[in-house]
Amino acid sequence: MTISLRTCLWFRDGRGREAAEFYCGLIPGSRVEAAFDISGDGTSWVIDFTLGGVPYQILDAGPMFTLSEAVSISVETDDQAETDRLWVALTSNGGEEGHCGWLKDRYGVSWQVFPRRLTELTLRADRAVAAKAIAAMMLQKKIDIAAIEAAVAA
Repeated sequence: MTISLRTCLWFRDGRGREAAEFYCGLIPGSRVEAAFDISGDGTSWVIDFTLGGVPYQILDAGPMFTLSEAVSISVETDDQAETDRLWVALTSNGGEEGHCGWLKDRYGVSWQVFPRRLTELTLRADRAVAAKAIAAMMLQKKIDIAAIEAAVAA
């Protein structure tokens, strides 16, 4: 038996295909796989795509449901430069900065964007180091790993 899993995001504004293409342009190893007009008149679509090899689906089908921060896409980056690149792209054109590496993009999808080094620091066996890293992170919007490293060293 083969099972196929995808996280499905409900879009309500007819911009699902646009969003999928935008996301796939940002994340290496991503692509739109298929788009299906499920209404027959172009008003409701299913878009299958992968982000960095992870399967997603957008159901663009009207105002019955809304996106919320209860579901977010978590992106652990290799470094600060990649964090900065994604942060700027995702918060541009109507996106909103959140706290502790969280943001909401122009389509209303919530994201967590942070450098891998943050995970290393916050999960340290030395809980005093981890506590300093977490405390510094709590003061930030976009994660600034150099500032967190400085707080840990202090």
